[in-house]
Amino acid sequence: MHGGTQYGFIINLDTQDSGTVPDPDRPELRERLYQMVEDAFGEAGITAARLAQEDRGDGILAVVEPRSPATIVGEWTEYLHQNLRRLNRGLSRPLRLRAGLDVGPFTPDIHGFSGAAVDLACRIGNCGEAKSVLAAVPDAPLLVAVTDRLYQDVVRHGGRWIEPAHYQEYRVRLKEGERQAWFTIPGLGAPPPAPGEDGAVPPRKDPAAPTPRRRDEQGGFHFGSVTARDSAQVLQGQFGDITIDHRRGGAGSGGRS
Repeated sequence: MHGGTQYGFIINLDTQDSGTVPDPDRPELRERLYQMVEDAFGEAGITAARLAQEDRGDGILAVVEPRSPATIVGEWTEYLHQNLRRLNRGLSRPLRLRAGLDVGPFTPDIHGFSGAAVDLACRIGNCGEAKSVLAAVPDAPLLVAVTDRLYQDVVRHGGRWIEPAHYQEYRVRLKEGERQAWFTIPGLGAPPPAPGEDGAVPPRKDPAAPTPRRRDEQGGFHFGSVTARDSAQVLQGQFGDITIDHRRGGAGSGGRS
């Protein structure tokens, strides 16, 4: 297949920590990788929908017809997750994968295929943030990274085995610059921030939500920057603490915070 630009669903798979695998063990790793991926495609019923596939040594790059992106995001990733769990029960060195997903135009030729969507799917699945997040959950066999476009078009609407709340938004640093991506670890829910990184985007705050409160060691309640006690309020700010004493009706200022 080669010629004009087409539109497809891009899947890039990479093996976590493949650089630590000794050469004699690599053929078996590749056999397991291909078996897990083939089984997941078959179980999701999309084997005939594949348009192209490239071997990447410790990974696979594939393009699938975009007829049902939700099938890839939901069913295929869940089948892959369950297949990996089953396989890893009997292995001393578990097979762990990172999947980068995008949808968009690509151009095939006699050597494979190319396109910005192809590059982005490869980049987000292989970025340092994705590696760090999966490394922080050593029992998890799979991390799925989707582009912001794919999240907005497919994931956020939900669907069969698609849980939007289980995705965490990240800022990832790629060759092209900083981009938004969304990670999920099947079976875990929302993944943790990357250790030592500031890539996780804080949850968007609802301006209508009430300010959370908590009780301090002296029995007062904290409402944001205000501490309310039975006898006084302490306003903590840039220029120090201001105490309003309700018993005396007066006010005083404390030291700089």
